[in-house]
Amino acid sequence: MNKKIAGLFTSVIGLSILLAGCSLKGEQAVDEVDVPQDTTYVDELEENALEPGAAEGEAPAEGEAPAEGDEEKQPEEGAKEGESATAKRQLFLLDANGMVVPMTFELPQTNEVAKETLEYLVKDGPVTDMLPNGFEAVLPAGTTINGIDAQKDGTLVVDFSKEFNEYEAANEKKILESITYTLTQFENVKDVAIRVEGQDLAKMPVDGTPIGKSYSRADGINLMDNGITTVDSESVTLYFPAEAVDGTPYEVPVTERMNSNADNDYEEIVNALIDGPSMDSNLSNVFNTGSALTSEPTLKDGVLNLEFNKEVLSNVDEAAITDQLMETLVMSLTEREEVEAVSVKVEGVEEVFNEHGEAYAEPVTREQYVPAEKL
Repeated sequence: MNKKIAGLFTSVIGLSILLAGCSLKGEQAVDEVDVPQDTTYVDELEENALEPGAAEGEAPAEGEAPAEGDEEKQPEEGAKEGESATAKRQLFLLDANGMVVPMTFELPQTNEVAKETLEYLVKDGPVTDMLPNGFEAVLPAGTTINGIDAQKDGTLVVDFSKEFNEYEAANEKKILESITYTLTQFENVKDVAIRVEGQDLAKMPVDGTPIGKSYSRADGINLMDNGITTVDSESVTLYFPAEAVDGTPYEVPVTERMNSNADNDYEEIVNALIDGPSMDSNLSNVFNTGSALTSEPTLKDGVLNLEFNKEVLSNVDEAAITDQLMETLVMSLTEREEVEAVSVKVEGVEEVFNEHGEAYAEPVTREQYVPAEKL
């Protein structure tokens, strides 16, 4: 009997030591893990999340293994219990001046990214409580998305419910621009085709704005008449800052005509930004008087290199330029597909800094201001 008790006592002590060791290792593991933030900043969704020719959210055929990225998405590890993971996405809304403008929001992660994003453009929809003061959604209240179909050529076909037709003629182009720019933020979407209750639209239903087979960013946004109407001109989209009701700055894209026979189109674009927006546009000019390029812009390996005179600096002693100026340049110039990033130098200045004293050691990409992902 004494041997049995001794053996049992030895086993209990051994088990206690083992459990203590496991507990210690577990605590060390927790200490070593950097817990991610609750929000997921999506740089790129899986390329197969929406296969060309497949309806968004469509399940694989019976017996067929799901493609990579088609598996049901689980909440991110960083999401707290009871909370859904989110991703940053742009919504093109109407501002207080009636301009179509991009605003970035945290939207819930979902397998139906395009459908969800469009649902946040509907008046009285889920975006309502998220809207900054002075901004509004563009799609008529009650509009639903019947289906979305991705074509191999990069066209995204969207089928809306009949409520889509219930808008004022003055908002027709704004609705078309909002849908197009919101969906073409996704890298593999080139243009958008529209259906209502399964019927293709070659023109908008109220005022007859032509759509053709599809609508793209090449058709422009917030069109401005600058008096250039020559055949050899082209449309360019420039970004200028505006100020919200609460004083928060935001970028407004406007499309205007520019002579396309210029020796250097990039120089023409930068000069247009330096000249600033029209006086009656409620937009601001971010460049100081006297700002100018000191040499022609050059493009190498996707990076557009710019050199300005010192008048471009907001603080000469600190070699700083305003964050708004950099954003205006990058957003405007990367509208060109071949421009992936912008490098800004100042003549006679070794290194340029932002408003917070951080050096622009690398070229600045569009992704530093807007989310980038694929459907």
